[in-house]
Amino acid sequence: MKKVYLTVLSAIIPFLGFAKGDGPGEVDKKKPQTEDVKKTTEVKADDDSKSPFTFSGYLDSYYIGNLNRPQSRSNSGVANARAFDVTSGQFQLGLVQTKMTYANDKSEAVVDLTFGPNADLGNYGNLVSVLDPSYTGMALAIKQAYFTYNFSDKFSMTAGQFGTHIGYEVIDAPVNFNYSLSNLFNNGPFYHTGVKATYAFSDRASLMMGLVNNVDGLGDNNRQKGFISQLYFSPVENWGVYLNYMGSNEASVDVPSVPQDKAFYSIFDLTTSYQITERFLLGLNAAYGSQKGDFQGGGGPSEAQTWGGAAVYANVALTDVFGIGARYENFNNTNGPRGLVNSNGVGTKVNSFTLTGNFTLANGHVLLKPEVRIDSYPKLGGSGETQQFEDENGNFTNNSQTTLGMAFIYSF
Repeated sequence: MKKVYLTVLSAIIPFLGFAKGDGPGEVDKKKPQTEDVKKTTEVKADDDSKSPFTFSGYLDSYYIGNLNRPQSRSNSGVANARAFDVTSGQFQLGLVQTKMTYANDKSEAVVDLTFGPNADLGNYGNLVSVLDPSYTGMALAIKQAYFTYNFSDKFSMTAGQFGTHIGYEVIDAPVNFNYSLSNLFNNGPFYHTGVKATYAFSDRASLMMGLVNNVDGLGDNNRQKGFISQLYFSPVENWGVYLNYMGSNEASVDVPSVPQDKAFYSIFDLTTSYQITERFLLGLNAAYGSQKGDFQGGGGPSEAQTWGGAAVYANVALTDVFGIGARYENFNNTNGPRGLVNSNGVGTKVNSFTLTGNFTLANGHVLLKPEVRIDSYPKLGGSGETQQFEDENGNFTNNSQTTLGMAFIYSF
């Protein structure tokens, strides 16, 4: 790992004498993508004309009906079938966000706090107090807390807890077109704590590299540090491509044949979107990951096992107030290193199709998102074999699930 530290430092130091802040391609998965693209230029644009302090946020709630009518009213199935919209047959609060920023021409500080059921799920790695493992502290409310210093017009560094750069979708419900989140999102990192540096070669290309504690944790579970990187480039106007990577030893304990110091987790991620016309957008997210050894105390394979998937997005704005978007995703965890498993505790795969409408009202402050989603898993053979999803009698007899609902979002 020392070689990784030296590589990162040697790559960062030569940039210190050059010029520009946050690169246009650095996108944190769990916060609005457009914010990162514009962050530095917004900070630098005539500070005297606006307040250096901003306050924003959103709140969301939803109602989802499940055609399987599960007795438990859970959409999760055997394990991890959904990320946040995990309940059905009831009105449910999702998340409340309060985001504060302070910026001047050389720096920006961000405090992004979230509350509610989805905040508990999204910030789960902050759950345990560092002083008392049995006590849940206020750190659970921290979605992001970081500051960025612009050494020049091209080079900046960020320190603190920040959303991951991996993936197409983010935690923020107003930003994603679809309300329910993909399996790629649910099985990838959410956030990191550490430092990262960004160098902008131009307004169409940038490179980010950093060192972080681990995947989704305020503290570190071992003495190793993870390496993160993102290469952004824009081949043509309105087309952005992000090549993302993370590599880290996530082990807390030894597993058979793999000592703690020999474990390794990695993920390669491609995220791209192209605004083909003013009203039509295409997007793609593809990821390939690998795990060897323990993963944060939950065990792991003695030989490297892989998972991966891809999702395609198509969104159309039919009018100024209504649009419709579709997402098709295939996610494969048949080798079992991630949490998506079947009733036998063995890794599985899923095909998902989501169709979402977007009504934009009150000058963009109110979003209504009707949505239907279908998830289909392999049917396990054998009479009486337990399947992936629960029925109204509490038995797991279904290998597919269809949900239909509405999300209610207010942003400010």
